[in-house]
Amino acid sequence: MSPATGARILVVDDEASIRRALNTILTRNGFTVETVETGRQAIEDYQSFRPDLILLDLGLPDITGMEVIRQLRNQTDTPIVVVSVRDAERDKVTALNLGADDYVTKPFGADELLARIRVALRHVVHPPSGSAAIFRTGDLEVDIEHRNVRVSGHDIHLTPTEYELLKALITHPGKVLTDRMLLQQVWGPEYGSEAQYLHVYVARLRKKIEADPRSPRYIVTDVGVGYRLLVGED
Repeated sequence: MSPATGARILVVDDEASIRRALNTILTRNGFTVETVETGRQAIEDYQSFRPDLILLDLGLPDITGMEVIRQLRNQTDTPIVVVSVRDAERDKVTALNLGADDYVTKPFGADELLARIRVALRHVVHPPSGSAAIFRTGDLEVDIEHRNVRVSGHDIHLTPTEYELLKALITHPGKVLTDRMLLQQVWGPEYGSEAQYLHVYVARLRKKIEADPRSPRYIVTDVGVGYRLLVGED
């Protein structure tokens, strides 16, 4: 088995000591971590790092954590877990209403934080068992926490872009995603009309996960609209 790279976590906190502590905790538990200290850096780095989850402080030196949530929710449904010293109910309610997935108050225990992260990652794929952040359909298995893809029990190596494309599809199983939606989710909000670019990556992905790419079992084309991931008896 190829080594797991771990889910990508973007840590946003203006305190260097907190960033170091979170980086240590997360990397020791197999996650891939990038840390930034401002809200604007978080929004910029989201596009380049493409995290699977964001840990966000509310008290940032430029724009507020609330504004970061608001802006990111306009372009992504990536899980956001707030980690803040603020424990007022109104702050928690506001953050959750804006689209945060969870709220952890500082100081926090490492085990609690890791548990909250894993719960948030599980919600991405809604696993039937509720026990792990793993999506399964047919012989295809995607482990969100470890960013592993397997087909018929064999590890499949995907490029970062191929993985992000597959993740976009498995987080909306059975639903048609238009070319524009996929381009913006995987490549960023400035994309939308580069359909041929998307088609090339879909073809590459099919070659890696489909037994017969010409007659796909998982990623099917809705002509003139986009793509969807077949699940169950579809």
